[in-house]
Amino acid sequence: MENKSPLSPHIQIYRWHISSLVSISHRVTGIINIIAITLICIWASLLFFGEVNYVMINFVLNSFLGKFIALGLTWSFSFQILSEIRHLIMDMGYGFELQTTRITGLVVIFGSILLTIVIYLLGKNLI
Repeated sequence: MENKSPLSPHIQIYRWHISSLVSISHRVTGIINIIAITLICIWASLLFFGEVNYVMINFVLNSFLGKFIALGLTWSFSFQILSEIRHLIMDMGYGFELQTTRITGLVVIFGSILLTIVIYLLGKNLI
């Protein structure tokens, strides 16, 4: 006879936690960041082939879509940095209590948004 009941909680009945969201987002932003770093290195290496290639890519980055991507990458890097600091603290053996993980997860989420806004304002010379 086959047992039809699942051995672990199914995604439809599992309740999401802040730690789950931060963990999944940390992995996704890590992949996004490695792709972004690769593209930035390719973009910088195009300087060796002449100014025409650089100007073309610079034109794309100055468009609305390019600015949106740059802002998204700023958030991604900010999130990754704060999440790595959180993991470093946890690697030292601190912050495993349920309330502490919830608070540090929220600090990572809202801190990355705040850090992105600060970096944007610094880039616009408003600060």
